Amino acid sequence: MSREVFTGDHTYFPEINKIAYEGIESDNPLAFKHYDAQTVIGNKTMEEHLRFATCYWHSFCGNGADPFGPGTHTHPWNNTNDSMSNAKNKLDAAFEFFSKLGTPYYCFHDRDMAPEGSSVSESENNLHTLVELARERQRSTGIKLLWGTANLFSHPRYMNGAATNPNFEVLAHAGAQVKAALDATVALGGENYVFWGGREGYTSLLNTNTQQELDNFAQFLTMARDYGRKIGFKGCFLIEPKPMEPMKHQYDFDAQTVIGFLRQHKLDGDFKLNIEANHATLAGHSFEHELQMCADAGLLGSIDANRGDPQNGWDTDQFPVDIYDAVRGMLVVLEAGGLGNGGLNFDAKVRRESTDAEDLFIGHVGAMDTFAYGLKVASQLIDNGVLTKAKTSRYQSFSQGQGQKFSEGSLSLEQLQAYAQTAGEPKAYSGKQESLENIINNFMLRA
Repeated sequence: MSREVFTGDHTYFPEINKIAYEGIESDNPLAFKHYDAQTVIGNKTMEEHLRFATCYWHSFCGNGADPFGPGTHTHPWNNTNDSMSNAKNKLDAAFEFFSKLGTPYYCFHDRDMAPEGSSVSESENNLHTLVELARERQRSTGIKLLWGTANLFSHPRYMNGAATNPNFEVLAHAGAQVKAALDATVALGGENYVFWGGREGYTSLLNTNTQQELDNFAQFLTMARDYGRKIGFKGCFLIEPKPMEPMKHQYDFDAQTVIGFLRQHKLDGDFKLNIEANHATLAGHSFEHELQMCADAGLLGSIDANRGDPQNGWDTDQFPVDIYDAVRGMLVVLEAGGLGNGGLNFDAKVRRESTDAEDLFIGHVGAMDTFAYGLKVASQLIDNGVLTKAKTSRYQSFSQGQGQKFSEGSLSLEQLQAYAQTAGEPKAYSGKQESLENIINNFMLRA
């Protein structure tokens, strides 16, 4: 789909033209080599498969600061002493960026878009003002909202959590913030709403009643679900797992933990998971593992596409460039039937040392090309059937004879014992891991 480039009263990226597809022979860093939005893979275009979204926070709020020094990125939209004027400028810069890059979606936290006021009412009014402007920008460009969310972790009041805070007054503030963020998401036609429990956890068990905190968390999510449905939100609620950081332990530790929590509290009919690659590695898992657990449970919702650094044990939020990870991840997504109303949003930031305006475009272009290539290779592997055949063959003993009876639940433990007694020592069958890894490499090399 062709979309208009947004032009406001001021151009924030005057040196950047709309990013075009130029193919693999191009050496232009500001052009796509693999992502051609309208190329059909299977029965969908690349754009329909990948549903790329730009994240508001890292891209337009981050300034390169780290614990050891202030920001290194100077943003031209923060050029006044008035926070609302800067927020409006930032919105124009964001839509210029979205439309030049060609991502069909974006996503945001409430405080990314509008500054917090001195009261709940002022904060809500600030957000409402920016939402009305964002709705105009969406209409003029055709860009849509993948998901909205509330920042329930940055303000000092949330130092002990939001929905799991031991102080009810703090929880109430969180509820007011989520209500306003849900109102904003619905007003902008958002297709999903995300909860990231950044401080929903604990630092010490000595002062923590985990049962009450988890019960409160479930009650809070239930209230948010009910309110969202009441105001006409038809999309999916998403929870994004992360094991720790900023808290020592966070309740949404990994995919299986969240899946169990949702099922325990009967929320799995409305909630799915938003999987971030970097959070998966912090939990000691691979990106594809977390995706597979969600797919197996029928709860794969959306993806925060980024990566960590293998030498660093924290959430570095780098742009994804690992093609192997992208192929393995897209294999899971395609075999699960796709992302539905979810998408791939780039929860990634340019490095502190990357200070040119074009660096933000280059980071996104490379990430989009990485997943476009991963999509192509994964689709070819699935069409070929070699991986499916190998997996089916490995489990064939459960589709016939006594193995089939076991799968159907018609064998007792005594019957298993009797079968083992007469069958003798099982034959060893190779898992063929090296062969399958080489097959993936061969497909990658010729795609």
